[in-house]
Amino acid sequence: MIILYEIYLIYTVSFIAGSILGLLLSYRKYREPFVTERIDPLALAVAVAGWMILINPWIYTGILRTLGFFMVAMVAGMRPGYGRYETLIGAAAALMVWIITGAPGW
Repeated sequence: MIILYEIYLIYTVSFIAGSILGLLLSYRKYREPFVTERIDPLALAVAVAGWMILINPWIYTGILRTLGFFMVAMVAGMRPGYGRYETLIGAAAALMVWIITGAPGW
């Protein structure tokens, strides 16, 4: 049982570190307060890869799952107004792959 708590702690720390890094990088990359209707291709690739790792069960190793949490948090934790479309597109793509493959779940 202690192993289960340790892996959740690692996931939590990974998510927090990804959120902080995403916020710092987005403040450095985007100087204007808010840009509407513009999708960042790099953030989109990171979000799709992160959500694919998290949702699809055939990729179930602790290190990859931790990396998935980190990648999703980087995009979701960007500056307010940024990263929302990328996060939604990544989650939708991973969900469609999960449905198409007929994976039983976690």
